[in-house]
Amino acid sequence: MEKLNRCGWCEGDELYEAYHDNEWGVPVYDDDTIFEFLILETFQAGLSWITVLRKRENFREAFDNFDYKKIANYSEEKIQELLQNPGIIRNKLKVRATVTNAKAFMEVQKEFSSFSKYIWDFVDGDPIQNEVEDYKNAPATTAISDKLSKDLKKKGFKFVGSTVLYAHMQATGMVNDHEISCFRHSEVKDLEK
Repeated sequence: MEKLNRCGWCEGDELYEAYHDNEWGVPVYDDDTIFEFLILETFQAGLSWITVLRKRENFREAFDNFDYKKIANYSEEKIQELLQNPGIIRNKLKVRATVTNAKAFMEVQKEFSSFSKYIWDFVDGDPIQNEVEDYKNAPATTAISDKLSKDLKKKGFKFVGSTVLYAHMQATGMVNDHEISCFRHSEVKDLEK
């Protein structure tokens, strides 16, 4: 079988490659999935993405399938239970931020009719098509992620720095940062909304 040319950051790990091949960079427009990625990205802050990816199913189970309506109503007892869960990243500030962010997420939905509409407006509703030759040279932040970060912080979100949000934009296809030599670059570019 012919070896697929992938972005260098994912090569050599089956889980990473599957995530890269099937999810990373694919435009996401539904609020549930956007929220899931937002939570996973906030837990990633300061860690590697593969660390979070390996715990993704544990997160899904611990956080009620990323149901922001349930998460927004978590009690102190539930928060303490999460902080004892060895299957997730037990960072007290990040766990509490997840509850805060779920509440803020729903406020944005009320204001803009959907979180998707709000966040995609930052790129005028269309993915930015970058021409990345080497993933090591892709930006960690952009003027758009700076603006988005600032706006989300004003709306009460936590752990939403520009780097976290640029990673979120990459993951949810707001930007296509697949290397141009990667087989997914043109596939993702050709996806229609």
